[in-house]
This record gives sequence, structure tokens and C-alpha cells, in this order.
Amino acid sequence: MSDRTLRHKVAIVGVGETQYFKHGQSPDPEFKLALKAIFAACASAGISPHEIDGFASYSDDRNDAVRLAAALGIPELRHSSMQWGGGGGGAAAAVAHAAAAIAGGLAECVVVFRALAQGQFVRYGQGGMAFGYGSAAPVISGEMAFPVPYGAISPAQRFAMKVRRFMEEHGVEQAALRAIALASYHHAQANPRALMRGRPLNEAQYDASRWIVEPFRLFDCCMENDGAAAIVLVSAERARDFSHPPAYLLGAAAGADYRHAASSHTAPNYATADFRTVARRLYEMARVEPSDVDVVQAYENFTGGVLLSLAEHGFFRPEEANDALTLENLSAPDGKLPLNTSGGHLAECYMHGMNLIIESVRQIWGHSSNQIEGVDVAMMIAGPLVTPVSSLILGSEATR
Repeated sequence: MSDRTLRHKVAIVGVGETQYFKHGQSPDPEFKLALKAIFAACASAGISPHEIDGFASYSDDRNDAVRLAAALGIPELRHSSMQWGGGGGGAAAAVAHAAAAIAGGLAECVVVFRALAQGQFVRYGQGGMAFGYGSAAPVISGEMAFPVPYGAISPAQRFAMKVRRFMEEHGVEQAALRAIALASYHHAQANPRALMRGRPLNEAQYDASRWIVEPFRLFDCCMENDGAAAIVLVSAERARDFSHPPAYLLGAAAGADYRHAASSHTAPNYATADFRTVARRLYEMARVEPSDVDVVQAYENFTGGVLLSLAEHGFFRPEEANDALTLENLSAPDGKLPLNTSGGHLAECYMHGMNLIIESVRQIWGHSSNQIEGVDVAMMIAGPLVTPVSSLILGSEATR
């Protein structure tokens, strides 16, 4: 088993982001955004883009690896991969694919990226057309054929029922979701990249905000944004030659629980974020426990997804959520469980998890705008409530 692991085989040595924009407001097309983020990641690592020989992405990113290679003048493309399904649930899985390619000798330097330009390619706002029905496609097929006739079309509507069931079963109060939102907005105020910097949130504002679908208020829901983000991975041996200290991959896991894709409210485990088996395999590879994790970046499509994710990764029992999820506990630098220290998807940018991976790296490097002292182990959780999902754990040199 020790030979079949990614632990300490690969490290992240560069990170890059474009400016982040409100949805539809990027002046650049999506492909140019991807290139800008890759150039920034290479500059961070101190390498030429010509040294890249692989790409990995997820969520059906439209920027083909061969086209990126041609635009960057890469002499030889050796690896390209895409995580199927799950939307942002594939963020950590894409890093695992890149790491596996390097560890297996298929590539030497792989970039993981995500790019979005919603003025060019619209995600939402097209009514039924976005889900394959309407005048162009009168038949609804697949999983969406079950909830759509009853009006459960948006992710917020479909996920709210799972979260509400969890909250009712375990006595979780609305204040727990509120604390997650407040922590993200609190951290965004110190982050110059955050779109919600300068727009702090307090309890009264949260409580007065409109319901989207119970238990989600406006501030429980992620933004929709334009931009791009990328990271550079190389082998652990090579990583020591770079200016940044290595952020080693300790563990990564992806997948789904038993019959979780039966998501038309008939899955055996209904009130779940889908991390029960993934979390177990993640900790087994990383050889750490929840108590070893110094900081968590948890994908906020909705605050309820964070609630379920943290519980399923063992940071607290469901019945302990009200005590664990407070602004004091979730805030850097002194909280017991510092969460989404860049502002996350609620207040920095919704870059489908890539900005959360970058913030995990920055915490390892000591470069975060909300730095926690002595971070050796950082976790990123990707895409709760979808399927498949994924998570990763990064470690500093002290974990070797």
C-alpha cells in the first residue's frame, strides 16, 4: 500500500490568478483568461511556460489542452485530463490526476486550471434551456427529468432539501450557516483580490436578507464570477529547487458514496454532501487526522454544503455543529477551525474551487492575507452535494 500513494510524491510550486470580475463583466474571452492565469502561475514558480508538458481541469472546462499548448509554444504535450461530472466537485480530483501523471512518469510539469467568462458562455439565466428542455429540446432526460416538473430546477432548490433534512435530524440552527457566511465576509475584508472587500457583513444584515430557498438566505449562496486560476505541479524532488517552499500533496481522494447518483431524492443516504467514503480514503493516504489540519478551505456553493462537508470530514459530530460553527471558531488567525481564509466563494470569487486550492497553498507558504501562524497541514474540500466530489490535503516541509 505504501507504494500506491501520492503522499509527498508531488508539490505545488506556483499559483496564478487573473483579476476576478462579477459574472459577465470580464473584458477578456475565456481562453485569454486561462492563458493569463497560466502565465501568472509560471511567473510565481519562476519557470517558462515552455516547461509545461501537461494540463488537467474539470467541470467541462472549454479550453482544450492542445489549444493551450499551441498558444503557449509548448514543445511537447505529454498529458491532458478532465474530471468527469460533478462540476466544482472535480477541483481536487484534477489535482490528483495531475499528480498521478507526474508520479507515474507521464509528465514532468502539469498545470491545473479553471477559466470562466460568462459574458461569452452563459451558465445561468436561460431558463429551461440550461437544463436541456424548452423549445429546442422538448424532452427532459436523465436525473433532471424528476425534479424539473415540480419546479426544483436550480441547485439552490435541489440542495436545500438535503440540508434542511440534515439540520432537522441533528438540531442544527440557522446561526451555524450564518457563522460560515460571516467568516467568509470577515476574511474577504483583508484580501485585496476579494470582490466583497469593502462590503462587510454582520448578523443583522444576514438576518434581514431575503430567502432564496429555505434554509438559504441571500448570503448563504455563492457568487457567479468571471476569471481564471491555475497552479503548477512538479515532482517532490524537483520542487526543492524552486523559490517557494513546496506545498506537498499529502493526500487526494475523489468519488461518490453508494448510489449517490440516484439524486432524485431516492439515494440511500439522502442528507449527505457525499464525502463519507472520500474523507476516509483522503485521511488514509495523507496519514493525518482532522485534529492535525490547521486550516480548511471548503467549497461554498451554499453554506449548507460546508456544514455537511465539515461534519463528514470529521471536524465535529453533526450534533456539535452549533457549538463548532461560530464566527470566533472559524476566524483567522486564532479560531479553532479557521475556514475559507481568502473569503471563499461567498466573498472572494466563485472560481469553482481553484481559488480555494490557491489559498491552501498560500497558507502553507505563509503568504495569505489572513495568515495563520505555523500552518503545516491545509485541507481543500471540493463541490459538496454534487457527485462525484473530491478533497485534498497539502503539507509543508515539516510533514516529511
